[in-house]
Amino acid sequence: MKSENDTIAALASGRGGAIALIRVSGNDSITIGDKIFHGLHGKTLADTKSFTIRYGTICDGERTIDEVLISVFRAPHSYTGENMIEISCHASPYICQEILRLLSLSGARAATAGEFTLRAFLAGKVDLSQAEAVADVISADNRAAHTLAFQQMRGGYSDEFKLLRERLIELVSLIELELDFSEEEVEFADRKQLYELIDIIEQRLQKLIDSFRFGNVLKTGIPVAIVGVPNVGKSTLLNALLQEDKAMVSEIAGTTRDVIEDTLTLKGINFRFIDTAGIRQTEDPLEHMGIERTFDRIGKASIILLMTDAQESAEEIYAQYCAVPCRDDQRMALLLNKCDRISEQELNSKQATLSTQISHSILTLSAKQQKGLEKLISFLCEDYDNEKLQEEVVVFNNRHHELLIQARNALVRAREGLDSGISGDFLAQDLREVLHYIGMITGEITTDDILGSIFAKFCIGK
Repeated sequence: MKSENDTIAALASGRGGAIALIRVSGNDSITIGDKIFHGLHGKTLADTKSFTIRYGTICDGERTIDEVLISVFRAPHSYTGENMIEISCHASPYICQEILRLLSLSGARAATAGEFTLRAFLAGKVDLSQAEAVADVISADNRAAHTLAFQQMRGGYSDEFKLLRERLIELVSLIELELDFSEEEVEFADRKQLYELIDIIEQRLQKLIDSFRFGNVLKTGIPVAIVGVPNVGKSTLLNALLQEDKAMVSEIAGTTRDVIEDTLTLKGINFRFIDTAGIRQTEDPLEHMGIERTFDRIGKASIILLMTDAQESAEEIYAQYCAVPCRDDQRMALLLNKCDRISEQELNSKQATLSTQISHSILTLSAKQQKGLEKLISFLCEDYDNEKLQEEVVVFNNRHHELLIQARNALVRAREGLDSGISGDFLAQDLREVLHYIGMITGEITTDDILGSIFAKFCIGK
């Protein structure tokens, strides 16, 4: 039977490399460590101060398993809030298995997925949103995803929700104070003040909800749709960005009949480039299906790159621009490709004409000669500045996003209740519901099922 009082052990480092780290946590971790550790000059872990490293050997009776370094952390000043040791050993799978076997024989059990971080949460070392961010920090594969996860792990969410909870508690307290004096018909909560507080909280909740689209694409990769008429150079651009022949290039119009997608990291940000079928009228059923998919991908993209041929007239280019739908929450750049085939004077004149007709960026390039790519990359990355990511609280966790929507909806019901003059007890219930959903994000309110679902996704040893 597993217990929260057990001492647990697990390999905390990934495979590969020369050194491995085995983590042990629990009240008996130092005692258990001393059963298999022989320190230099007879020094024991029990006699070791917290935040100190001991050198020695791990032995199975008279047989030496490995020379190791053991770090000692004493409660409550450790990751889990419990006594902890961390064993740095050689990364041989055999050595790691032997050390874990000896720890098990000495009284430690194998940790389950995420159990170390779960104990940190239960000990109040981190709130639930910070604990969830640990897994995101580990899985981050680019700078932007790491920045968001690290900010959350360091308490970016916590500070934001602490402020929201304080304002909500202030609201609930005023309403419930009125309920205590309902017979006297005393009104402690000024209705104008209530409206103002609800508006402030709702605006903040809505801003966090709106940030999810931005945060989610940063985490999963920003979708960029490369669109345009056939044979304009879309596949050539994709190949130039990827530095490989991912897409087939041909002089024959309509070569690309399906969506081609690949991921590229630019300035620490993941982009998912989508080369789409050329947009034109066609009787070919396969090409027509590809064009339908093109418009589907345009709708799902965060950035649209509309490629045109700089040799065409400004009127033809503008007509192609008008044929591509672009929402307010999407960014678009009009790319004048094959600019090496016309004079600089003609190119500048065409740019000037188009700039008076459209509101999006206009960039010139030659995908075939790989000219102008740096300006294109700067355009792609300009909204994802690292300093901006560090300053803003950005939601990128699906669970948090859903709970924020539920909190916002409960707050809307509270305002509607104020408008209709409902009794204070119903109003207080709606506000307590908002508190409940925010508490589920930070962990003030949780269940074993929620914790089990969250920490089961962690790797063992974290």
